[in-house]
Amino acid sequence: MKALKIENLDFKKGGGLIPVVVQEHSSLRVLTLAYVNKEALEKTIETGYAHYFRRSKGRVMMKGETSGNVQRVLDILVDCDQDALIFLVEQKGVACHLGEETCFHNRLEEAEALKERQTSDLRQCSESSG
Repeated sequence: MKALKIENLDFKKGGGLIPVVVQEHSSLRVLTLAYVNKEALEKTIETGYAHYFRRSKGRVMMKGETSGNVQRVLDILVDCDQDALIFLVEQKGVACHLGEETCFHNRLEEAEALKERQTSDLRQCSESSG
């Protein structure tokens, strides 16, 4: 795995922000999607705890600074275009500000068609092979 420096990251593409997929390190479950600017990333590395640029507040904040649900960052991975990150974290408490374990606790209703298609495809496959 190639090691890159902060200076290699493409903050310009996202207007100064880079999206961060946050995963729990042991299960690799996706906890949230957040954004960092250079300052937030530097604070994360300096402290070992996730700092994000909160778009709704217009500033850098440590994850959990008000709730106590902090994320200790164990590793940071960079994508091939150097414009997206993965934080592998140890989550204390819940990740979602609504009190859910993960921010991805909703399902798109229209996606039910995907499940139905998969079931239909599996049925057709078993009928043609049996």
